[in-house]
Amino acid sequence: MDASQVIFILSAALILVSALLVVTVRNLIHAALWLIATLFGVAILYVLLEAGFLAVVQVVVYIGAIAIMFIFAVMLTRRDLLDKVPQTNENWPVALGVSALALVGIAFIVRGFVFSLDRIAAPLPENSLQMLGDALISPAAYVLPFEVASVLLLAAMIGAVYVAMNKK
Repeated sequence: MDASQVIFILSAALILVSALLVVTVRNLIHAALWLIATLFGVAILYVLLEAGFLAVVQVVVYIGAIAIMFIFAVMLTRRDLLDKVPQTNENWPVALGVSALALVGIAFIVRGFVFSLDRIAAPLPENSLQMLGDALISPAAYVLPFEVASVLLLAAMIGAVYVAMNKK
C-alpha cells in the first residue's frame, strides 16, 4: 500500500464521518462546518485523481462560496425563526423510510462492484482541461445549469436578507 492509497483511505474516512455529522448534529452552524470538512475531503480526492482544476473549483466554489453563504444565511435568519417556527419536523419517519430505501438501492448497486486496493485510476488525457473549459462555456453543454444555479443562489441570499430584516 503506497502513500496515495493511505491518503485516499484517510480522506474517505473524513468524508464519511463528517457527512454523518452533517446530518446528525443539532446545531446548524456545526452542521455547516462539518459540510465544509466533507467538501474539503472531496477536494483531496480530486487531487489524488490529478484533477487539480476540479480540486481548486471545489475549494473556491463549494467551500468558499456556497458553504459560507449557508453560514451567513443561517446567521441572518436563525434568530427570527427560533421564536416562530417549531424546531422539530413531524415528517421524520417518512424521511427515515426514504433514506432506508436509498441505502438499500445503493447497496444493490455497490454489490456488483469489485473492490481492490491494487487498482488505480487511468490517467487523464492531455487536453482534459481544455475539454472541460469548452464544455462549461458551450451553450449546448453546461452553461445553462451554471447560470440557473447562480440565479437560485442569489435569490436564496436575497430571501435570507429579507427574512432577517426587522419588520417596521
